[in-house]
This record gives sequence, structure tokens and C-alpha cells, in this order.
Amino acid sequence: MRTLITNATLLDTDPEPRVVDGDLLIEDGRIAAVGRGLSADHVVDAERAIVMPGLVDAHRHVWQSVLRSLNPDATLGEYLDLVLGRLGPSFTEDDVHAANHWGALDALDAGITTLYDWSHVPHPEAALDGLAKAGVRAVFAHPDREALTRLRPPAHVTLALAATGPVYGPVEEAVQDWKTAREMGLHISLHATGTGAVESMHRHGLLGPDVMVVHGNGFTDQALRMMADAGATATVTPAVEAQMGHGAAETTRFRASGIATGLGVDTVVTVPGDLFSVMRAALPGTPAAEVLKMATIEGARAIGLDREIGSLTPGKHADLVMISTDTPGMAPVGDPVRAVVGSAGRADVRAVFVSGRRVETTSARARERAEEVRARLTA
Repeated sequence: MRTLITNATLLDTDPEPRVVDGDLLIEDGRIAAVGRGLSADHVVDAERAIVMPGLVDAHRHVWQSVLRSLNPDATLGEYLDLVLGRLGPSFTEDDVHAANHWGALDALDAGITTLYDWSHVPHPEAALDGLAKAGVRAVFAHPDREALTRLRPPAHVTLALAATGPVYGPVEEAVQDWKTAREMGLHISLHATGTGAVESMHRHGLLGPDVMVVHGNGFTDQALRMMADAGATATVTPAVEAQMGHGAAETTRFRASGIATGLGVDTVVTVPGDLFSVMRAALPGTPAAEVLKMATIEGARAIGLDREIGSLTPGKHADLVMISTDTPGMAPVGDPVRAVVGSAGRADVRAVFVSGRRVETTSARARERAEEVRARLTA
């Protein structure tokens, strides 16, 4: 089917965020053309709406959706003790499936069409199935390299290594994890702050364009040069980092060093599950247009998917979000770029498309399952 989205304010992001003239044609799940005089079997009228690339959440623990707002004032230590130390090990296979399905729907509802799911919870098959059922595009990262060799993801999900070492594990184990991941052609992501982690990866030949570092608060200038020279990327989660005491977000320093940088929600235990609030948390010191790039094309680059998503370039997947411009929270709209970054929210999302298919973002049964899991875990 050919679908034409017409009467929209089309907002592209590459090479810079800007309004482009015309309509948008979708064919076989991909963007076929942007311009005037286009026709299609099916027409979607997007009057009074901004249509732009779907948002890219470059770091989230999706399984924690059922623990939403459990401890919004938690420090990092309190979060690690409660969520990872006590609750995480209690998740059953059904719990993980329910949590990932609900968490993916949460993201889609907020205009996020691509999730980097850093899944440090048991039952990876169930987590993967939950993402697949929701229809979100995802990178599914897991620390169990043996599990990664047996998982069979659907076409819209890519596997990756959620590395624990060399920060939360021995460097010898990290070397073996990296070797396995690279033999499989997998992207690699790890949490790191302070000094030493990047320098250790550099010494052991682990840095490369397939490596994404999450957070990076307090990195030395030398570490940033090492990452840039190796082509490594970064993701910041400014809302969580501010709350949990990681330190000032390193957005400006990463990008000034030439490091592609994405944005992430991280955990809904502490912060909302939308990227609009994260964009606003990233604004200090960064122009709105640059923040929007991090939430779209630059985030796609950070997770290794910029050839497939992140802009309105013909040939890319038609992963799109339609944002109403006539809601009380948006109207009147001046500059669309600044409106999206400065004013838009979950309530303004009118429609979400993944590979050209409009996806449903609500499910009464999925909500009920999530509520059941939370009630049992927190009894």
C-alpha cells in the first residue's frame, strides 16, 4: 500500500532540523518521497499537525515500567538496592513479558518509535517477546552473551550486548564479552561515570564505533578524546542524572568533542517515560535544534541505526510521530522546532507510525497485567 500524509508541517532533522515543503509518501513501510504532486491509495490528512521522525530513546530499562514512580526521589544507591537488588530478581518470566509489553506501549504513546532496551533482568526471551508484541522498533541489549546467541529477534528488533564490565565486572570478562559481541556483529553499550572506565577500554582495545557509553558524568578530557578517536558514541539521561546525583550532564562536552550523543529516559522508577521532558532537561547550554537532533537523527547515530531511521530521508523506515498543533499545550505555534522541544508533551501526540503502520499505543489487558505484576512485587 502507498500512503500519503498531506497538509502537515513536515519537520526533518538531517542535516539540521527544519521545515520542509510538501507531502510525505510511504510505500512498503519506507519513506518513498517528500514533495508536491504525489499520489497514493490511502491519504492521511495531518492538518494542524507536525509530522516528524519518531523519537529515539537511546537508553531505557523497559522492564521497570511496572515500577513507575516507585521512588522518584531515590538516590543512585537507593535505586540500585531496591530495584536491582531486591525487586529485579523476583521477576518471573510472565512478569518480564508484561513489563516489557507495557513499557514499549508507554514509549510509543509518547512518540518514541525506537527504544534501546538495556535489559538487565532474567528471562530475555520474554522481554524480547514483549517488545515484539507492542510493535516498537528496538535494540534489545542483554548482558548474557550465551542468551544472545540463541535469541531470534523479529525484523524490527536488533540484538546488542549490555556490557557490565569493565565498570561493574572484571575486565577479563569484558574482553570475552566484547569478542563474542563483535563476532556476532552486535552493538555494545555500557554504563560508566567518573574516571578510569574509558581509559581501561582504550588499554584493552575495546573502544570502537560499535560502543556506546551511557552517562559519562565526570569523564576526563583525555577520555573524551579517546572516545572521539575511536568513533565511540554516548547517551546522556539528564533527568535521571540530575535526580540520582550522577553529576552535571556531559551533553555539551560530548558533542564539542565530536561524539554523537543520544538522549535516554533511563528508568521510569524515577522520571516520566517520555522524551519531551528529557529534551527539556537537556536544554541548559544546548540550543533547541541541537536537542531535537539528539532525540532523533543523532540518537539514531549513537545506537547505530542512522542509516535506517531518524530523519525523513527517502529510503528510511517510515517511523513517524504526528504532533497536534491545536492543543492547549501547543497552540499557537511559532517555530515548530522550538515548539516540539519547548512545549510538546505526550498529550499532543496524535498518531505514531512504525514502518508506515499506525500503531496502537493503548491496551486494557496490557495495563491490567502491569498492575497485577506491580501489586505482587510491591506487596
